[in-house]
Amino acid sequence: MYQLGRKLLFCLSAENAHDMALEMIAAGQRLGMTGLMAPKVPSRPRQVMGLTFDNPVGLAAGMDKDADCIDGMGALGFGHVELGTVTPRPQPGNPKPRAFRIPERNALVNRMGFNNKGVDHLVENVRKCNYKGVIGINIGKNFDTPVEDANSDYQICLRKVYAHAGYVAVNLSSPNTPGLRKLQYGDALKSLLDMLKQEQAALAERYGRKVPIAIKIAPDMTEEEIAGIARELMAYELDGVIATNTTLSRDAVLGLPNAQEQGGLSGAPLSDRSTEVIQLLSDELSGKLPIIGVGGVMDARTAADKIKAGASLVQLYSGFIYKGPALIREAAEAVYSCDR
Repeated sequence: MYQLGRKLLFCLSAENAHDMALEMIAAGQRLGMTGLMAPKVPSRPRQVMGLTFDNPVGLAAGMDKDADCIDGMGALGFGHVELGTVTPRPQPGNPKPRAFRIPERNALVNRMGFNNKGVDHLVENVRKCNYKGVIGINIGKNFDTPVEDANSDYQICLRKVYAHAGYVAVNLSSPNTPGLRKLQYGDALKSLLDMLKQEQAALAERYGRKVPIAIKIAPDMTEEEIAGIARELMAYELDGVIATNTTLSRDAVLGLPNAQEQGGLSGAPLSDRSTEVIQLLSDELSGKLPIIGVGGVMDARTAADKIKAGASLVQLYSGFIYKGPALIREAAEAVYSCDR
């Protein structure tokens, strides 16, 4: 069923197909039909970051930026959904076209630029949803906020989403907001982590519960840089790390249509590198922080590879677009097989 739908959707531009797919999932949920689109995912709860996840497969950030389709995604079987990236103020993102397929490699390129309706819109949608799984909310900075003032944007978002999130993901690694990746290094990283932990402590006291904070990192770092960020995450006692965001590398898609487009590459070409970063993080963290694995989860093998490398959960984005809802169960069963 999905393969037929994919043929129709792939006749549209990548961004228009994305928007239509969300509308279809939302409509299916309103009609009580979304659960028919995918095989039921077996429940096997697991504890990660102090939260209970019904199954280990989640929706990655970027698919449902504005939380318009939470219940529909939940009905498909995701054990958690990560919403956003959301910014303090609404912003249109980068000029269109800004999303491109490379079907020869089951890959996507995007330079969306944090297009979203703002944090207040997202929070209102989360308030209205009926989804019972874990909700992650991915936060970022507005494009026109100078990098040296980025802490204020993250602080605003953290304060507004805290009461409504199962966990908060902090996006330091999108390649589509100028200067953003600088926040992964040195004093800029230390300053941001310090602010996040102070805010988390104050908000935990206010709301009577600690909401975990996970940092989402890029795949385009050296081993030394990965080790350095792992040490800082442990030093500041963050709750988790998400590896990885999209890559700027084009080695696996050279010469193919759309490979030259600017933006982050996701999908199958990212799979091995994302898994390598997970393994490097796992070696450095020694189990002190959990890892959520994302980047090129396209089938059972790539889902299992992430778990074997050290991830506790996996997330889908490009694989969900290319393979459809059936991948949720396939990935979950692959993860369960690693638990035996």
